[in-house]
Amino acid sequence: MQAEELDPEVLKRYAFTVWSYKQGEMVSLMIHIGDRLGLYQALRGEGPMTARALAGKTGLQERWLLEWLKGQAAARLLNYHDGDRFELTDIGAAVLADELESTAFAAGAFSGQTPPETVDKLVDAFKTGIGLSYEDLGPNAAHRTERMLGPWTRRELIPNILPALDGVVEKLSKGAVAADVGCGGGIALTTMAQAFPKTQFHGYDPSRHAIERCREKVTSLGLTNVELHVAGGEALPATPTFDFLITFDCIHDMTQPGKVIESIRGCMQEDGTWLIKDIRSAADFKENMRNPLLAMFYGFSVSACMSSALSEPGGAGLGTLGFNPQVARDMVTAGGFSRFVEHDFADPSNLYYEVRP
Repeated sequence: MQAEELDPEVLKRYAFTVWSYKQGEMVSLMIHIGDRLGLYQALRGEGPMTARALAGKTGLQERWLLEWLKGQAAARLLNYHDGDRFELTDIGAAVLADELESTAFAAGAFSGQTPPETVDKLVDAFKTGIGLSYEDLGPNAAHRTERMLGPWTRRELIPNILPALDGVVEKLSKGAVAADVGCGGGIALTTMAQAFPKTQFHGYDPSRHAIERCREKVTSLGLTNVELHVAGGEALPATPTFDFLITFDCIHDMTQPGKVIESIRGCMQEDGTWLIKDIRSAADFKENMRNPLLAMFYGFSVSACMSSALSEPGGAGLGTLGFNPQVARDMVTAGGFSRFVEHDFADPSNLYYEVRP
């Protein structure tokens, strides 16, 4: 049977698409190096700089910096000026340098590549069906997740998100008992603990790596109203304890989210509130295909979120995009909750659900 002749233009375009992802891999590595060495911070606000000027400011080697700068200009992340001068614009700084003030900060997502041994385990997961928990993924996963999610939380949680919930700020201001289930490195937890010193906060996470990062923050901030637990949501108290709970970007990672939802219902006061933050998605894959970053989200799912959700036999395996609004409503209703309000705070990646008994 004679093979059909391939259209050379179609072949060329397809090959370009594939190689563009390899280019993305290499640019990702360069962003990680720039972030790790503080190069974006060094370029910020300086206008056009030469490699020599950047070397003088950072103490790094000029030749290496020149190659990195040219690559960043080729990737359209820096502006190029005559005389081999390179500029990080204010827009670039907001995305690549300003971790504390900008909700657009993204360089934290490039915090290290997936270690080869983890890739080997993911390959095995395709054969066994059993994935890696966040504990198995090691400290890099906890660190990267924290830096990806931190900027939005720091800037929006206290001034905009919590005030939109019925009566929550008033309770926390007066003094209450609250929990962050799946607290990770503790960005949301410590942000709330600082803002509401009269409230006692409990952080739960099964990852020792995440809890250790959280403990370091609590200590450095001198917080006395935080208690940490190396445990999942199944370990919550069996009696009504909490006035307010949050689960941020973690329900879809859980092996047994239904059981955790039931645990949350059991430990919540009857007038309590549960705030869920989870990935913005739809039940229809065709609708999700309109998201230009959809392939990235599925990559996150296979390498982390779905992997965690299938890290035990019989895991639910929701994955990064599996907890859409309809699934969320159905699951919390099945878990014993009767009130469900969807909030859109213009977070580009997430929706928020206010849930009450």
